[in-house]
Amino acid sequence: MKKFSLKAAVVLLAGSFLCSSCIGSFSLFNKYEKWQCNMTSNKYVNGIVGLILQPIVAPICLFVDSVVLNTIEFWTGSNPMAAGQVKTVMGQDGRYYAIKTLKNGYEVKDANGEKTLFIHDAKTDSWSMTQNGVTKELIRFNANGTIQATLQNGETLTVSNDEAGLMQVREAVYNENCYALR
Repeated sequence: MKKFSLKAAVVLLAGSFLCSSCIGSFSLFNKYEKWQCNMTSNKYVNGIVGLILQPIVAPICLFVDSVVLNTIEFWTGSNPMAAGQVKTVMGQDGRYYAIKTLKNGYEVKDANGEKTLFIHDAKTDSWSMTQNGVTKELIRFNANGTIQATLQNGETLTVSNDEAGLMQVREAVYNENCYALR
């Protein structure tokens, strides 16, 4: 009787860890699921092939996601399977943009095919924008908890990492644009 209750406790504990919502995004399994549903244009063929592959591939994907990829995502904060994903979003200007996830940032492509890169430099803990071959640092996270923002005129502004700091940057950008229009 004691062995049975110990086994039940181990199974329940393992189930609680695997079903917890804070483990990770299960990106490998989700990619496999998307591929399985769209491998052919015929949903019946997809279903038949899915019945054959599901018992073999799905447990492997879930195991790799649970033990390896989600652990990496938890400790590093980045998802190793996220690179290469492309999403289409509508900007505030009403135009659509294709956003591709890179290992160290994002590539944004507009409807005309123009690309803008937003790259994170882990050494300096900064974000830069590259457009038409010109790279400009946007923000830098300082060791003391402040943020150094680079304004459009090239000046830098060091602010606190909170709502008040964001407001300071907005005011500086707004004032800079207002004076430029006069």
